[in-house]
Amino acid sequence: MKPFDPVALATPAFVLLVIAEMLFVRFTGRGRFEAKDTAASLMMGFGSTIMGTAFAFIFLGFAKLIQPYALFHIGWSWPAAIACFVLDDLRYFWWHRASHRVRWLWADHVNHHSSQHYNLSTALRQPWGGFLALPGLMFLAPLVLIGFPLPMIAFVHGINLVYQFWIHTESIGRFPKWFEAVMNTPSHHRVHHAVNARYLDANYAGVFIVWDRMFGTFVAERDDDKPRYGIVGQIGSFNPLRIAAHGWVSLGSDLWRARSLKHAALYLFAAPGWSPDGSRETSDSIKARWAAAQPAMPAPVPAIGTVPVPGTAAVQSPAE
Repeated sequence: MKPFDPVALATPAFVLLVIAEMLFVRFTGRGRFEAKDTAASLMMGFGSTIMGTAFAFIFLGFAKLIQPYALFHIGWSWPAAIACFVLDDLRYFWWHRASHRVRWLWADHVNHHSSQHYNLSTALRQPWGGFLALPGLMFLAPLVLIGFPLPMIAFVHGINLVYQFWIHTESIGRFPKWFEAVMNTPSHHRVHHAVNARYLDANYAGVFIVWDRMFGTFVAERDDDKPRYGIVGQIGSFNPLRIAAHGWVSLGSDLWRARSLKHAALYLFAAPGWSPDGSRETSDSIKARWAAAQPAMPAPVPAIGTVPVPGTAAVQSPAE
């Protein structure tokens, strides 16, 4: 069975929704658009589609190479598709987390974060060099080795990507607590795209925010710390070619200047910002510096009727 491509089917709707949001923002002020930035995002999306089609054989070839070693041979059914969807979302979480923590993967993924605006067009700002981020193939392996058919994996991942389109917006506030507790939402994803120190390296979820809550990477959006978007070192360009290449050019430059194989390996696999002498900042160092600058929390005030005992928790007073 060969299912349709959900992303290809949804693309016309994506364009219409971008236009609708532009009009909504213009008349309500709930959000921001910049014409050149939006045009750059649309061009990035168009280029990513072409490059993805041209180099799909790499990913398909890898999947077929490991497919004979699958533990099971799972057929098409609704329970199988639902299980595949949930596991693919978990796989996406770990790939996405690695793409922020491993320089080689970040060189490609950084393009999606390069816009200093956050609207539906930002969802279409996709990288062109995924075929160079070969370690990312490892995250495809578990679903193939479990035994899900390749068309099913492609189908459910397409659904995942379609879901993620609508969460790239400032026009939507927050949903009821039960929905925010389980699903990825615009509020959660605004945090992910923010460069505020509080928000760095958080909320990697695709569809289910429960993964971030389970693995300790969830950060809630706060009204007193509005997200600021982009990347720590803003590139300040609307040129799609520069946007697409800047991460790879930066990585290549560091590899060229590496003084040892160890340094070259760390430039590839350490966190973005790593340098041999520690002169650059990583997200961890930025967050640590920010945390150190926060005012100390005042000691809790004992409740009425309790007696604070040095070195112990407050205890009930004898009068009670």
